[in-house]
Amino acid sequence: MVEVGLGIGSMDPTTKARDLRRMKSLATGLLLLAAVIFLASRWWESADGPVWISYVRATAEAAMVGALADWFAVTALFRRPLGLPIPHTAIIPTKKDMIGDSLGDFVGENFLAEDVVRDKLARVEVATRVGDWIGQPANADRVTAELATAARGVVTVLRDEDVQAVIEQVLVRKLMEKPVGPPLGTVLEGILSDQSHHRLVDLVIDRAYDWVSQNQEMVLRVVHERAPSWSPRFVDDLIADRVFLEVQTFAWAVKTDPAHPLRLAVDRYLDEFAADLQRDPETIERAEKIKHQIVGHPDVQKFIGGAWGVVKGLILDAAADPSSELRLRVRDGLLSFGRRLSADAALREKLDGWLADAAGYVVRHYRGEITTLITDTVSRWDAEETSRKVELQVGRDLQFIRINGTVVGALAGLAIYAVSQALFG
Repeated sequence: MVEVGLGIGSMDPTTKARDLRRMKSLATGLLLLAAVIFLASRWWESADGPVWISYVRATAEAAMVGALADWFAVTALFRRPLGLPIPHTAIIPTKKDMIGDSLGDFVGENFLAEDVVRDKLARVEVATRVGDWIGQPANADRVTAELATAARGVVTVLRDEDVQAVIEQVLVRKLMEKPVGPPLGTVLEGILSDQSHHRLVDLVIDRAYDWVSQNQEMVLRVVHERAPSWSPRFVDDLIADRVFLEVQTFAWAVKTDPAHPLRLAVDRYLDEFAADLQRDPETIERAEKIKHQIVGHPDVQKFIGGAWGVVKGLILDAAADPSSELRLRVRDGLLSFGRRLSADAALREKLDGWLADAAGYVVRHYRGEITTLITDTVSRWDAEETSRKVELQVGRDLQFIRINGTVVGALAGLAIYAVSQALFG
């Protein structure tokens, strides 16, 4: 038998139509050839031709029957043969919606079953493949470039006035609605408990000591300005030197002694301030007034108004520059993640489990919606156009059925006639 041709799906419609016409012509040509041979052999047989001509006639006759039968079967799929209203013909145009429903049910039951999806994902080993692929520098560069392109696209599509409205109406409004004191107090309390503020205190004290050490002349000038007019100059100088030395000594003691009373006093003040920010109504109210003053300041309002423009420019610049810090960090993060996936079996198992759970949830809750997409799409197709498109896709291969029917019919007819002649002469 002639084998069905493969690989047609990749052809363009014009090539498919040309191949379909050629195969139809070939199948019809075989039918006509069988008819010509039948008529010629039948005439020769009636004219007392040789004995073997009857075998040729029987073979051609059976070939015609097989060809006509398969022509009817193939044609009945797409249209009514000869335009006659024969039952169970034009199957695709008349049963289009039923075919779509059946196709949707078939896909849902055999491809979107949860156990099938989970088994397929387990055999694919997605985490391993992703880790091996993304752990290669060339692939990490490619993903980074695609992410940068996507980021530029998103930022470009967003309307500046819409994003600015979100910033002003949502973020700023939320900030203004909620008291700022309690969360600030909580943050400050956490900083104090970790003693992270000591670095800031050290910095302030160091700067204060340096300022005192570098401004002895100013201390002398202040003492001279405040001293009585009758006080001798050398006395003022002695007092000024003494004041400066005391101040410098005090500043040095605060700088070098972690348990200095001034440092402890600062810690106590900050502890009380953090508590007051969270629980003291007067302190909370004062924090709110300061917040409103800051947000209402013209410079702050100007910054809020142009915040999105600044952020947008930073994103676009970073996304467009392959050597930007943002893109380099994304690339390094992808490479690190890929290598970790390749080396960490527990992480791969966890990631595969999350993916399987997510896929299972989707097919469990949305399988109906997915299959409905198939059925609804098919139902919207025009019946005749659907028939033409399906025939264009598979009609070439179906013509082999007609060719096979002609060949098989001829062989079967020859065999039957030969057997009957052998048995009954």
